[in-house]
Amino acid sequence: MTKTPITIARGDGIGPEIMDATLKILDAAGAQLAIEEIEIGEAVYKRGIKNGIEDSAWASLKKTKVFLKAPITTPQGGGFKSLNVTIRKSLSLYANVRPCVAYAPFVETAHPKMDLVIVRENEEDLYGGIEYRQSQDVMASLKIISRPGTERICRYAFEYARANGRKKVTCMTKDNIMKLSDGLFHKVFDEIGAEYPDIQKDHMIIDIGTAKVAAHPEIFDVIVTTNLYGDIISDVAAEVTGSVGLGGSSNIGLDFAMFEAVHGSAPDIAGKGIANPSGLLLGAVMMLVHIGQGKVAGDVHNAWLKTIEDGIHTGEIYRAATSKKRVGTDDFCKAVIERLGQKPSTLKAVDYSKAPAGGLKLPPLKPRQESVKERVGVDIGLNWDGTAAELAGLMQDCLQPEQNLKLAMISNRGTKVWPDGNPDTFCADNWRLRFMAANENEPVRTSQVLALMNNMNEAGFNFTKATMLHSFDGKPGFTVAQGE
Repeated sequence: MTKTPITIARGDGIGPEIMDATLKILDAAGAQLAIEEIEIGEAVYKRGIKNGIEDSAWASLKKTKVFLKAPITTPQGGGFKSLNVTIRKSLSLYANVRPCVAYAPFVETAHPKMDLVIVRENEEDLYGGIEYRQSQDVMASLKIISRPGTERICRYAFEYARANGRKKVTCMTKDNIMKLSDGLFHKVFDEIGAEYPDIQKDHMIIDIGTAKVAAHPEIFDVIVTTNLYGDIISDVAAEVTGSVGLGGSSNIGLDFAMFEAVHGSAPDIAGKGIANPSGLLLGAVMMLVHIGQGKVAGDVHNAWLKTIEDGIHTGEIYRAATSKKRVGTDDFCKAVIERLGQKPSTLKAVDYSKAPAGGLKLPPLKPRQESVKERVGVDIGLNWDGTAAELAGLMQDCLQPEQNLKLAMISNRGTKVWPDGNPDTFCADNWRLRFMAANENEPVRTSQVLALMNNMNEAGFNFTKATMLHSFDGKPGFTVAQGE
């Protein structure tokens, strides 16, 4: 068999230890891999490279298109960007797939029937990392949800369910509050789901959905959700299985794929030889399936299941009542290797020999339905230390009849404070002023907005941002403020 080129990174913290164990198991199982190694993470950050990855590493990834990555440490603060997010977005790894399975009675869990998969959108949402300091007191993050990004992840979830014999896909959003962004995700889920009559589908609000994952995970099969929600509930689900250390994940794009453990770099136990390599190993199993080495993937996964079944456990899952031997990283690795060729007798054995290489193939995105777009107003943010009523009064001097604009509303932290605001509403020092067309039969022109902003600037107002407001087919493309 021709060896498949892959790129690996040993990462930070416990990363080098669990990568060594994983590679030893893959080699013993007969995986045919041509390995290129790159350095990423903490050491690269310390060399002054703020995204944690050098150009030479990108060259390797673009050549092999397959990445097995150990956990890394992202420095907090100081302008450092999450390398995980950078890689996912730069290589368009739009789908993060995290199986979460209970291994009862061998790993202690309150939910022995749990067997769910979380399909998380991987490029958009708040993980765009678009943030601003708008005033002395106010920070803002921009949440981005797109129709094509949502269509792609929802389609992937249904195709994954169909390919893997799953019966139901559950969508989780917060569209009762974020009616446009999360509302779009829910709407597209319903549209795509209608094309899969053989699969059950439902929707949950993310807060109760997360509670259900923690308390009743057995009711779920496949969950599809946005980036931040998916990050949170996949960790909840992995922990509910018995240990987050048992979770592996894949990050899938059209041309590239990355495989990793769910957990982080755990620097507190680095170098002690006690880390569980299972998460990275199961990520590597997903990698072997992806590159067409399904037979080896099945051998490794079954040997791992047999090891768990035989009670050979690392410390975080060791329990005197259910475990037989407490081991460290190296001995766990040896135990898996010793069981290659064996299958579990109680846990369900796996068979990847017929799995197609290269992952799921999705149809093209649907053609976009164009809407009639008209500018109907503008939201202008500014700093102000007075009252809403004082601000509204001063704005009248900045408005001219030829601008076709009127002050319709002032909000603070998303809550309407003028006109007729509640005097008990607490206000910070950053305000949003909504100007709408004075004549609703005429669209607002850019020149009119600029003229208004020039008048405001000459009056000494300190802007933070301006956002044009549009209607689409006559429907507002913006939400009202709380209390409006």
